[in-house]
Amino acid sequence: MNDIAARHSESDLIALTVGEDHADIREAVRRICENFPGTYWRDLEAREGYPTDFVTALTKAGFLGALIPEEYGGSGLPLRAASVILEEVHASGSNAAACHAQMYIMGTVLRHGSPEQKQRYLPKIASGELRLQAFGVTEPTSGSDTTKLKTRAERRGDKYIVHGQKVWTSRALHSDLMLLLARTTPVDKVKKKTDGLSVFLVDIRAARGNGLDIRPLKAMINHNSTEVFMDGMEVPAENLIGEEGKGFRYILDGMNAERVLIASEGIGDARWFIRTATKYANERVVFDRPIGQNQGVQFPIARAYASTEAADLMARKAAALFAAHRPCGPEANMAKMLASEASWQAAEAALQTHGGFGFAKDYDVERKWRETRLMQIAPISTNLILAFIGEHVLGMPRSY
Repeated sequence: MNDIAARHSESDLIALTVGEDHADIREAVRRICENFPGTYWRDLEAREGYPTDFVTALTKAGFLGALIPEEYGGSGLPLRAASVILEEVHASGSNAAACHAQMYIMGTVLRHGSPEQKQRYLPKIASGELRLQAFGVTEPTSGSDTTKLKTRAERRGDKYIVHGQKVWTSRALHSDLMLLLARTTPVDKVKKKTDGLSVFLVDIRAARGNGLDIRPLKAMINHNSTEVFMDGMEVPAENLIGEEGKGFRYILDGMNAERVLIASEGIGDARWFIRTATKYANERVVFDRPIGQNQGVQFPIARAYASTEAADLMARKAAALFAAHRPCGPEANMAKMLASEASWQAAEAALQTHGGFGFAKDYDVERKWRETRLMQIAPISTNLILAFIGEHVLGMPRSY
């Protein structure tokens, strides 16, 4: 019996790779990012621009099609490789927010799209002919309570008529396609509140001016956020993803991958902050000694480094479980939470280390400081992750 138990336990083991895995991908991403220094990102922010050149460069290198199967023109890479791409983008001082949605939205189309939809859209997305960058889920009144969203899609013959509003729909003005979650059955007519939601692939090019209005939503970071208004917008029935009414499950199905990818961005940010802070602490001399010699400067950076390494291990574990088709919800959520907190810890250490110069735009610390703070709020807040762990992992009563 003990031998049987031992064999069963060994079969459940998941191997993790430590160190700089996917070294060729890391080096290729670094080379691309060298062409987009801090001056590039500061200029974009000053004019609230979209990093078209940066997105084009990543697309041409095949990185934005990383998760698309080779049969559709993509690279067919595993989730861990995609994570490495985003980590290196952020570790270089760049920001993948302009294009990362294309990676994690892809899961819904790949897993639940019809063969016709995949053949129609995936090759063009992989080549860069089409951009799938917009994700229409959050609404002004429902926020994180997705089941209470009010956007309505009614079937009329061979099309759906959509009425509603989305908010914080980043990149909608720079995207050709939008993945949209809408209610097709009123919440008071379903057995479970998660039923009756459907996912659509909206062609923004055809819909704008025909029931779709997109307006910029200015924020403290340059994420090209928008508000999306739909008033009688028509969506062909053939653009319904999967079955009507099962959209909530489809969206959730891709969220573990999203959590892992976003965690990698946080880890990349943390590495940038730690490297930048360490360099400055070694070079900056005050009172005839480098400030890094002072424990008050040194220790926060060291602690951020430890937190980053821990978050990295959890992200690798989540990616390994995902690749093995094993349940990974707790690990994916914890990876995202730990990475967002490590990146903020590193950001605070870097800003404090730089003192007044941390607020000078030319150092890029304040820009990255603002950008990385978002990760504790979106795409899922730390409190919701803690509620998930408390209920589904630890077995405590539901808190919301």
